[in-house]
Amino acid sequence: MAREPGFSEKLVGERLHLVLSGEWTLAVSAQLEAASRKLLASAHRALKVTLDLEHIERIDTAGAWLVDRVRADLVAHGIDADYGGARADFTLLLTESRYEPVPQPVARHGNLFVDLLADIGETIVGIARNLLGGMTFLGKVVHALVRVILNPARLRGTSVVFHVEAFAFRSLPIIVLINFLVGCIVAQQSIFQLQKFGAATFSVDLIGILTLRELAVLLTSIMIAGRSGSAITAELGSMKMREEIDALRVMGMSPIDVLVMPRILALVISLPLLTFLADLAGILGGMVVALTYGDISPEVFFARLQSAIALNTFLVGLIKAPFMATVIGIIAAMEGLATQGSAESLGRQVTASVVKSIFMVIVVDGIFAMFFAAIKY
Repeated sequence: MAREPGFSEKLVGERLHLVLSGEWTLAVSAQLEAASRKLLASAHRALKVTLDLEHIERIDTAGAWLVDRVRADLVAHGIDADYGGARADFTLLLTESRYEPVPQPVARHGNLFVDLLADIGETIVGIARNLLGGMTFLGKVVHALVRVILNPARLRGTSVVFHVEAFAFRSLPIIVLINFLVGCIVAQQSIFQLQKFGAATFSVDLIGILTLRELAVLLTSIMIAGRSGSAITAELGSMKMREEIDALRVMGMSPIDVLVMPRILALVISLPLLTFLADLAGILGGMVVALTYGDISPEVFFARLQSAIALNTFLVGLIKAPFMATVIGIIAAMEGLATQGSAESLGRQVTASVVKSIFMVIVVDGIFAMFFAAIKY
């Protein structure tokens, strides 16, 4: 059983010797803290103090830190304090575990309105930097794409196919399910509202146009941003942490060519395919609810759907998909390559990637909506 830490006092001339004894270890942490407080109280009665460590049986980093905290506190109060009788290993431990006071942050009292304006300005500058960085990164990707077009042998086809399988095929079940359910919800709500006016069949127009032009591509892009975009950021971020990106540069290979380009191309290929299947799933969900809830037969549903939509209604969603895929890929790759050397940084970049991708997907969708409305397409 460990002997409790203690000390005895011995006055030699004007210097007070505090002779420490017992075991100053973490195993007796409660007694250790109490002994350090008593030690400090006794030492404050003298002008010169020596902490005699000759009779200490054992000491670890916790004990050494507390003893040095006592010495530092005495010195801070103008008392001449030093050590005596310490063995070489004790001296080394005291040196390495020395107490360092934590500086208290100085409270800043500023004007609330000015601070608010400063925060808004800082946010705007941050957004501008992100946009500039995104445009710069897009330029690098376009440059890499031009090199691939001029020299197709540079294209890493195996990598592209692998990522298409990961982004498209493995995402298919959840994409189809979500769009099917959303199609069901849209159909139920539209039928419920239009029945009041005896126009339940017009819900087919709403289901077809809304699904093909907006909902399918938007929901698919958001799901891809959360699933595949986060995966891209995590993969590139992990490689950055393990210095694999630096290793590629040392070997004379461009990370944009090797890592980023195949993933963005895979997204550009995958998202239109998933959008097409999402269109079918959303319309199927609407048809099921129209039949069971609105008593609209499949024959009437498809006849009404055919008269409500045209080829341009279908193409609007597909035209948006590659642009949204490019935005997701660029943001995910940028955040992954911006990862620093810690797990906290990786988590922060993955979160930022998903949030920024979803936000930009909605912005791009809004821009396209205004564009197509302006050209009456």
